[in-house]
Order: sequence, then C-alpha cells, then structure tokens
Amino acid sequence: MSERITSLSNPLIKQARALRQRKARVESGLFLVEGIHHVGEVFEAGWDIRSVLYAPELLTSGFAKDLIPKLDSKQIHAQAVSSSVMESLADKDNPQGILALVSQRTSTISALSIADISSAVALVSPQDPGNVGSILRTMDAVNVDALFLLDGGVDMYHPSVVRASMGTLFWKPVIIGAFDEFVTWANQNHVQLIGASAHADMGYREAKPSKPWALVLGSEQKGLSSAHLAACDLSVSLPMRGRASSLNLSVAAGVLLYQFGM
Repeated sequence: MSERITSLSNPLIKQARALRQRKARVESGLFLVEGIHHVGEVFEAGWDIRSVLYAPELLTSGFAKDLIPKLDSKQIHAQAVSSSVMESLADKDNPQGILALVSQRTSTISALSIADISSAVALVSPQDPGNVGSILRTMDAVNVDALFLLDGGVDMYHPSVVRASMGTLFWKPVIIGAFDEFVTWANQNHVQLIGASAHADMGYREAKPSKPWALVLGSEQKGLSSAHLAACDLSVSLPMRGRASSLNLSVAAGVLLYQFGM
C-alpha cells in the first residue's frame, strides 16, 4: 500500500483539483466523480477509473469501506489521503471521503444505433449543469433511453452534472452533436420529435407520442427557436396559470417525461 498523501502540492492532488475546470477536463480526457454513491455507481457501470482518492477517517459506511478492496481487486489505483487533503478537493462541506478520476466517454450521433433507443431527450444549448443532471435522473426514473446535448452549452462532465444525475450519467448514453445532424438522424430513423414551447397550441396532455420519440427542449434563457420548432413533428405547451411565464427546465422536462414515458 502506498504512503498516505498529506501534501496539497502532490501531482495527483493538483491534477484532481484542476479537473474542476473545463479546460483541464478537455485536455486530460478525465473528470471527477465525488461521493460514495457516485464512485460506487461508476465502478459498477464499468467505466475506466484511473485513480481513486479516499480519506480513511471519513469513510464511515460499510459500503464505502467495502468499496476500497473491490477497487483493489480490479487493480484500480486507490490512494489514501489525509482528511485535510480530501477537504481541499471536495466540492462541498462535509465531504464523504472518496472521489475518483475517471476517463470520459464520447458518443456521437453517427455511431448511434436506433435499435437501442425507443425514447430520448434532446437539449439544445442547455446552460445549467444542475438541470442537465436532474433531467438524466428523471430519465432513469421513467426509463427513457438516451440524452442528446446539441449545439454546445453545458459540459456533460461538469461536477454539477455528475452530482445531480445521481449516477445515471454512467448508465444512460449521452450523445454530443449538432441540432441539424440530430434532425437528419431522427428523420432517417422515423423518430418523432416533440418540441416543448410556451407558444405551442397543443397542450401536453393532448399529445400522443409514437415510439421511437424524442422530447426536444431549448435552453433556459431562449427556449426553442422557430427553426427548431419547425423541425419537430409536433409542439406542446405546459399551462401556466400564475404570474410566472415559464418553468425551470428540469421541472418542465420532468412533467413531460412522466406524461410521455410512463
């Protein structure tokens, strides 16, 4: 067993801290997974874990303590660190005492098989990583198959996406691409595109999706443009009876996914 790391200037610690920034994630092809549940999920899902950092004093649950020998049995490098080092790396107060450096996976539209998808969500230029992670979590709840991130926006490996997804990121394919490429793929594979817009005439309860289908949602600030909506087979709206003009993106997605997916 290697000696416990106590220095904040250790190269592995500096690398882990740098992965909070998008530039370091892009350059290294790695991302951070923090917390007992999340590290357990990325391990069970079979992702390429490069290193695990853990503070023995902070691992209080039996599950967490059992996870370290499981990692060792798969020859995954598990490095003990001091509590102070772990606290310096943690994204929040009261860290759970474990995080992993994991290799990213890249999924593209061109490599996608329609046989694996009967339902999906497509987000056009989303800006809030917490929303993206929450939508992934809801997709898992209603058994929607895949998420498309189109025309930029949130980095799917942002720590807030990972945390809010509650491990779903490791089980659901996330496909990166351009909106036009996505529409071409959908048309070629007879995927019904359902756009969400406050200006749509059809209420969401009136829509009758036919599989395969994809729910298309715009960014938090701009929503879907007229060009985006024109590319969809139908558009639906959510009624707003109070003074607010719109719902949070992940809340709107949740309502629609429970309507269409259950």
